[in-house]
Amino acid sequence: MTVLVISGTDTGVGKTVVTAAIAALAVGQGRRVAVLKPAQTGVGPGDAGDVDQVRALAPGVTTRELRRYPDPLSPEAAARRAALPPVRPADAAAAAGELAESHDLVLVEGAGGLLVRFDPDGGTLADVAWALAAPLVVVARSGLGTLNATALTAEVATRRGLDVVGAVIGSWPDAPDLADRSNVGDLPVAAGAPLLGALDAGLGDLGPDEFRERAARGLSPWFGGTFDPESFHGTTRSDSTQK
Repeated sequence: MTVLVISGTDTGVGKTVVTAAIAALAVGQGRRVAVLKPAQTGVGPGDAGDVDQVRALAPGVTTRELRRYPDPLSPEAAARRAALPPVRPADAAAAAGELAESHDLVLVEGAGGLLVRFDPDGGTLADVAWALAAPLVVVARSGLGTLNATALTAEVATRRGLDVVGAVIGSWPDAPDLADRSNVGDLPVAAGAPLLGALDAGLGDLGPDEFRERAARGLSPWFGGTFDPESFHGTTRSDSTQK
Protein backbone atom coordinates (compact mmCIF):
# COMPACT_ATOMS: atom_id res chain seq x y z
CA MET A 1 0.00 0.00 0.00
CA THR A 2 1.43 3.32 -1.10
CA VAL A 3 -1.62 5.62 -1.06
CA LEU A 4 -4.53 5.50 1.37
CA VAL A 5 -7.57 7.76 1.11
CA ILE A 6 -9.27 8.94 4.32
CA SER A 7 -12.93 9.94 4.00
CA GLY A 8 -15.46 10.89 6.62
CA THR A 9 -19.13 10.06 6.68
CA ASP A 10 -19.62 13.78 7.30
CA THR A 11 -17.73 16.83 8.43
CA GLY A 12 -16.36 17.04 11.97
CA VAL A 13 -16.07 13.28 12.48
CA GLY A 14 -12.35 13.25 13.28
CA LYS A 15 -10.72 12.69 9.88
CA THR A 16 -7.71 14.85 10.64
CA VAL A 17 -6.94 13.16 13.96
CA VAL A 18 -7.33 9.73 12.37
CA THR A 19 -5.05 10.78 9.53
CA ALA A 20 -2.47 12.08 12.01
CA ALA A 21 -2.73 8.88 14.07
CA ILE A 22 -2.10 6.65 11.05
CA ALA A 23 0.78 8.90 10.02
CA ALA A 24 2.31 8.92 13.50
CA LEU A 25 2.37 5.12 13.71
CA ALA A 26 3.85 4.82 10.24
CA VAL A 27 6.59 7.34 11.05
CA GLY A 28 7.29 5.37 14.23
CA GLN A 29 7.89 2.33 12.03
CA GLY A 30 10.52 4.27 10.11
CA ARG A 31 8.38 4.89 7.04
CA ARG A 32 8.48 8.07 4.99
CA VAL A 33 4.97 9.51 5.22
CA ALA A 34 3.20 12.33 3.39
CA VAL A 35 -0.26 13.76 4.03
CA LEU A 36 -2.12 15.49 1.22
CA LYS A 37 -5.10 17.79 1.81
CA PRO A 38 -6.49 18.61 -1.64
CA ALA A 39 -8.87 21.30 -0.40
CA GLN A 40 -9.00 23.13 2.93
CA THR A 41 -12.05 25.26 3.58
CA GLY A 42 -12.99 27.64 6.37
CA VAL A 43 -9.50 29.05 6.88
CA GLY A 44 -7.86 32.21 5.65
CA PRO A 45 -4.30 32.92 4.50
CA GLY A 46 -1.88 32.32 7.35
CA ASP A 47 -4.44 30.47 9.51
CA ALA A 48 -3.67 26.98 10.78
CA GLY A 49 -5.35 24.24 8.78
CA ASP A 50 -5.64 20.47 9.00
CA VAL A 51 -2.11 19.84 7.73
CA ASP A 52 -0.75 22.04 10.50
CA GLN A 53 -2.50 19.88 13.09
CA VAL A 54 -1.10 16.77 11.43
CA ARG A 55 2.45 18.16 11.59
CA ALA A 56 2.03 19.03 15.27
CA LEU A 57 0.75 15.57 16.17
CA ALA A 58 3.03 13.57 13.88
CA PRO A 59 6.41 15.32 13.55
CA GLY A 60 8.44 14.21 10.57
CA VAL A 61 5.46 13.94 8.22
CA THR A 62 5.56 15.75 4.89
CA THR A 63 2.36 17.74 4.32
CA ARG A 64 0.90 19.39 1.27
CA GLU A 65 -2.24 21.46 0.83
CA LEU A 66 -3.31 22.18 -2.75
CA ARG A 67 -5.85 24.97 -2.18
CA ARG A 68 -7.57 26.75 0.69
CA TYR A 69 -10.74 28.78 0.74
CA PRO A 70 -11.98 31.13 3.48
CA ASP A 71 -15.64 30.08 3.66
CA PRO A 72 -16.61 26.94 5.64
CA LEU A 73 -18.43 25.33 2.71
CA SER A 74 -17.85 22.51 0.28
CA PRO A 75 -14.68 23.05 -1.75
CA GLU A 76 -16.70 23.73 -4.89
CA ALA A 77 -18.99 26.29 -3.23
CA ALA A 78 -16.11 27.91 -1.32
CA ALA A 79 -14.05 28.25 -4.50
CA ARG A 80 -16.99 29.74 -6.36
CA ARG A 81 -17.71 32.31 -3.62
CA ALA A 82 -14.05 33.32 -3.42
CA ALA A 83 -13.67 33.44 -7.22
CA LEU A 84 -10.72 31.06 -6.92
CA PRO A 85 -9.86 28.05 -9.09
CA PRO A 86 -11.36 24.78 -7.84
CA VAL A 87 -9.44 21.63 -7.05
CA ARG A 88 -9.91 19.01 -9.75
CA PRO A 89 -9.71 15.29 -8.85
CA ALA A 90 -6.99 14.93 -11.49
CA ASP A 91 -4.93 17.59 -9.68
CA ALA A 92 -5.26 15.77 -6.36
CA ALA A 93 -4.43 12.41 -7.91
CA ALA A 94 -1.37 13.86 -9.66
CA ALA A 95 -0.13 15.43 -6.40
CA ALA A 96 -0.58 12.15 -4.53
CA GLY A 97 1.27 10.28 -7.25
CA GLU A 98 4.12 12.76 -7.10
CA LEU A 99 4.39 12.39 -3.33
CA ALA A 100 4.30 8.60 -3.63
CA GLU A 101 7.51 8.71 -5.67
CA SER A 102 9.49 9.83 -2.62
CA HIS A 103 7.41 8.45 0.26
CA ASP A 104 6.45 4.99 1.50
CA LEU A 105 2.91 6.06 2.43
CA VAL A 106 0.72 8.91 1.21
CA LEU A 107 -2.48 9.71 3.10
CA VAL A 108 -5.07 11.74 1.21
CA GLU A 109 -7.53 13.43 3.56
CA GLY A 110 -10.86 14.51 2.11
CA ALA A 111 -13.10 17.43 2.99
CA GLY A 112 -16.36 16.35 4.59
CA GLY A 113 -17.92 13.22 3.10
CA LEU A 114 -17.02 11.09 0.12
CA LEU A 115 -19.27 12.88 -2.40
CA VAL A 116 -18.66 16.49 -1.37
CA ARG A 117 -18.08 18.39 -4.60
CA PHE A 118 -14.60 19.62 -5.40
CA ASP A 119 -15.39 21.33 -8.71
CA PRO A 120 -18.30 22.48 -10.90
CA ASP A 121 -18.17 19.22 -12.87
CA GLY A 122 -19.06 17.22 -9.77
CA GLY A 123 -15.62 15.82 -9.06
CA THR A 124 -15.29 14.30 -5.57
CA LEU A 125 -12.89 12.44 -3.30
CA ALA A 126 -14.35 9.24 -4.71
CA ASP A 127 -12.94 10.23 -8.10
CA VAL A 128 -9.54 10.87 -6.53
CA ALA A 129 -9.52 7.42 -4.91
CA TRP A 130 -10.62 5.78 -8.15
CA ALA A 131 -7.94 7.55 -10.18
CA LEU A 132 -5.30 6.39 -7.71
CA ALA A 133 -6.76 2.87 -7.32
CA ALA A 134 -6.28 3.58 -3.61
CA PRO A 135 -8.02 1.82 -0.71
CA LEU A 136 -10.46 3.86 1.37
CA VAL A 137 -10.77 4.22 5.15
CA VAL A 138 -14.11 5.55 6.36
CA VAL A 139 -14.04 7.70 9.51
CA ALA A 140 -17.37 7.56 11.34
CA ARG A 141 -19.08 8.92 14.41
CA SER A 142 -19.79 6.58 17.29
CA GLY A 143 -23.36 7.57 18.16
CA LEU A 144 -26.91 7.49 16.90
CA GLY A 145 -27.23 7.94 13.14
CA THR A 146 -23.77 6.72 12.26
CA LEU A 147 -24.90 3.37 10.86
CA ASN A 148 -26.95 4.94 8.08
CA ALA A 149 -24.22 7.44 7.17
CA THR A 150 -21.56 4.72 7.17
CA ALA A 151 -23.68 2.34 5.09
CA LEU A 152 -24.41 5.06 2.53
CA THR A 153 -20.73 5.97 2.24
CA ALA A 154 -19.63 2.35 1.91
CA GLU A 155 -22.32 1.48 -0.61
CA VAL A 156 -21.49 4.44 -2.85
CA ALA A 157 -17.78 3.65 -2.59
CA THR A 158 -18.31 0.01 -3.52
CA ARG A 159 -20.59 0.88 -6.44
CA ARG A 160 -17.85 3.15 -7.75
CA GLY A 161 -15.32 0.35 -7.65
CA LEU A 162 -13.48 1.50 -4.52
CA ASP A 163 -12.00 -0.83 -1.91
CA VAL A 164 -13.30 0.05 1.56
CA VAL A 165 -10.72 -1.53 3.85
CA GLY A 166 -12.39 -0.57 7.11
CA ALA A 167 -13.96 2.01 9.38
CA VAL A 168 -12.46 3.99 12.25
CA ILE A 169 -14.45 5.76 14.96
CA GLY A 170 -12.95 9.22 14.94
CA SER A 171 -13.90 10.27 18.47
CA TRP A 172 -14.85 7.74 21.13
CA PRO A 173 -16.65 9.59 23.99
CA ASP A 174 -15.58 9.61 27.62
CA ALA A 175 -19.01 8.32 28.65
CA PRO A 176 -20.38 6.16 25.82
CA ASP A 177 -24.14 5.61 25.80
CA LEU A 178 -26.14 2.62 24.61
CA ALA A 179 -25.96 3.68 20.94
CA ASP A 180 -22.18 4.17 21.11
CA ARG A 181 -21.61 0.74 22.61
CA SER A 182 -24.05 -1.00 20.31
CA ASN A 183 -22.58 0.61 17.22
CA VAL A 184 -19.14 -0.89 17.89
CA GLY A 185 -20.52 -4.22 16.78
CA ASP A 186 -22.82 -2.86 14.09
CA LEU A 187 -20.43 -0.50 12.29
CA PRO A 188 -18.53 -3.31 10.50
CA VAL A 189 -21.86 -4.56 9.13
CA ALA A 190 -22.77 -1.07 7.92
CA ALA A 191 -19.33 -0.55 6.38
CA GLY A 192 -19.06 -4.03 4.92
CA ALA A 193 -15.54 -3.98 6.31
CA PRO A 194 -13.84 -4.40 9.70
CA LEU A 195 -13.66 -1.83 12.47
CA LEU A 196 -10.03 -0.75 12.36
CA GLY A 197 -9.99 1.52 15.37
CA ALA A 198 -11.64 3.89 17.81
CA LEU A 199 -9.70 6.98 18.88
CA ASP A 200 -10.43 8.64 22.21
CA ALA A 201 -12.12 12.02 22.17
CA GLY A 202 -9.65 14.85 22.77
CA LEU A 203 -6.66 13.01 21.32
CA GLY A 204 -5.87 15.97 19.11
CA ASP A 205 -5.06 18.09 22.16
CA LEU A 206 -2.15 15.89 23.25
CA GLY A 207 1.56 16.28 22.63
CA PRO A 208 3.12 14.10 19.93
CA ASP A 209 4.60 11.42 22.21
CA GLU A 210 1.41 10.76 24.16
CA PHE A 211 -0.60 11.10 20.98
CA ARG A 212 1.40 8.34 19.28
CA GLU A 213 1.06 6.08 22.32
CA ARG A 214 -2.71 6.56 22.52
CA ALA A 215 -3.04 6.27 18.75
CA ALA A 216 -1.39 2.85 18.91
CA ARG A 217 -4.00 1.71 21.43
CA GLY A 218 -6.79 3.08 19.26
CA LEU A 219 -5.76 1.71 15.86
CA SER A 220 -5.72 -1.83 14.48
CA PRO A 221 -2.57 -3.87 13.86
CA TRP A 222 -3.34 -3.16 10.19
CA PHE A 223 -1.92 0.31 10.95
CA GLY A 224 0.68 -0.90 13.42
CA GLY A 225 -1.48 -0.49 16.55
CA THR A 226 -2.99 -2.87 19.09
CA PHE A 227 -6.74 -2.13 18.87
CA ASP A 228 -8.89 -5.25 19.13
CA PRO A 229 -12.61 -4.70 18.40
CA GLU A 230 -13.55 -7.90 20.20
CA SER A 231 -12.10 -6.79 23.52
CA PHE A 232 -13.22 -3.18 22.97
CA HIS A 233 -16.84 -4.10 22.25
CA GLY A 234 -19.24 -2.81 24.88
CA THR A 235 -16.56 -1.20 27.06
CA THR A 236 -16.12 2.34 28.24
CA ARG A 237 -12.92 4.17 27.38
CA SER A 238 -11.55 3.75 30.90
CA ASP A 239 -12.33 0.02 30.84
CA SER A 240 -10.57 -0.51 27.53
CA THR A 241 -7.56 1.50 28.72
CA GLN A 242 -7.12 -0.80 31.71
CA LYS A 243 -7.06 -3.97 29.62
